[in-house]
Amino acid sequence: MIAILTHAIFVLAIALCAALLPDIAFDEKSRNVILLVGVIGMWRWSWGLFHLVRSLWFRLVSFPRTRKLAERTAETEGYGHAFFLITSFRIDAPTTTKVYRGAFIAAAAAPAGATVVCSIVELGDERLIRRLAEVMYEKGLPFTLEIVRIPGTGKRDALAHGFRAIAAYNPARDDTVSVIDGDSIIPPDLVRKCACLFQIDPQLGALTTDEVCTVEGVEIFKQWYSMRFAQRQILMSSHGLAKRVLTLTGRMSMFRAEVACSPEFIDHVQNDYIHHWRLGRIKMLTGDDKSSWFWLLKNGYKMYYVPDVQVETIEQPPHPSFLKSAYVLMTRWFGNMLRTNSRALQLGPFRIGSFTWWSVLDQRISMWTSLSGVTLALLGTAFITPWTLVFYALWVVVSRYLLALTFLTVRPSINLVYIPLLYFNQIFGSLVKVIIFFRLDRQKWTRQKTALKKTDSAFEARFKVWSSHLVNTVAMLVFISVLVLLSNMHTYAPSEPPPRLPRVSERTFS
Repeated sequence: MIAILTHAIFVLAIALCAALLPDIAFDEKSRNVILLVGVIGMWRWSWGLFHLVRSLWFRLVSFPRTRKLAERTAETEGYGHAFFLITSFRIDAPTTTKVYRGAFIAAAAAPAGATVVCSIVELGDERLIRRLAEVMYEKGLPFTLEIVRIPGTGKRDALAHGFRAIAAYNPARDDTVSVIDGDSIIPPDLVRKCACLFQIDPQLGALTTDEVCTVEGVEIFKQWYSMRFAQRQILMSSHGLAKRVLTLTGRMSMFRAEVACSPEFIDHVQNDYIHHWRLGRIKMLTGDDKSSWFWLLKNGYKMYYVPDVQVETIEQPPHPSFLKSAYVLMTRWFGNMLRTNSRALQLGPFRIGSFTWWSVLDQRISMWTSLSGVTLALLGTAFITPWTLVFYALWVVVSRYLLALTFLTVRPSINLVYIPLLYFNQIFGSLVKVIIFFRLDRQKWTRQKTALKKTDSAFEARFKVWSSHLVNTVAMLVFISVLVLLSNMHTYAPSEPPPRLPRVSERTFS
């Protein structure tokens, strides 16, 4: 009741602000600016509405049918062996304990047996894992436990060693490999609810699930992650309808065993790289989930989404400051996305599907269109009337509130703080994307200190830095110029200054 009252007061407050705008606010010169913002906004909103409709259809109609078919098939044909590959590096003991306890319980509940492969670096982690298994199962493990110790050379090497250890078991076609991060807690029925989906579609190469989070830190972090995962559920469900999600999250993705154990797949995940026309060869450090996603996409496999299974992630922001944490995380997330974007587009719409191809292209377009509204508002305020910014602020509040309401289709409640957080994600996130798009060679893990060896000469290093600055600056100038031309703002003459009022001391008696 309190939440409903809060939302009602908020809506009335926005309506009151709009009603109190004076007549002078409706400047005729700002019509083109408002119209352009509206056109771009309607385009973005129609795309968002399309995702929402697809998401609802997938979760309410399409997926339930698939779920029933998969479970009926598993009842008659049985399940394959379940492999779990867990990678851990410098994660605190309480989190590690929760993660491995969840994995052990899920492995024990696997219908056809399970093998847990732990790809780790430190001896302390091995002792903790073995001790936990001993405490939980005194009379003997109901699954096979294998520890793979590697040097601390990065997650890609950890995955590759783990995949090769699993390949040594010669898994059968119906076997699965669940790749789990060291901060992700899987549900006990993970195998029963997900592995059966591989049996009804031989082209299904991998799948991923919904996520919820437990966040350490101040309240703003908790609300930000909660909002992001709600938005993720809608978008992933929309792409699940096309059976080609746009990412196979490293937190938990399940692969068909013959895919995960393929030597080509393992080599691609371990040694992935891209060629850039200006930056040269860029070896991929982060973004192993994007590498596995691209390999499956290129080789014609489907990638599915399971909306009724939730994996809990324990989020530890990299910095106490919200802005600094957001920048560090977005730099990694969006860098991974943009480094894979070009080669995914080159596959073409006929090979990967028109919806998936357009969604990949939209990742590039949206980082510019998301900045168009605020840019036009600032230009209109500077050259036309300050009321342009007022109109834009009202549009932001109303539109983000409506967007937040759509999250009620995937979550039981929302918070009004989602409104500024959605706008922050759009503007700050787009700025980070624009910066990273011209500096794709920048890569850094949030937790690990692993870095690529620098092989550039001093001249090459300076060339990359200054050419990135140059290309980025030119792109921003072109972007602003196009907005000025489309809004016809270049034809507006500066307004004449208002007449000067007489001073109080001056007397003008007739």
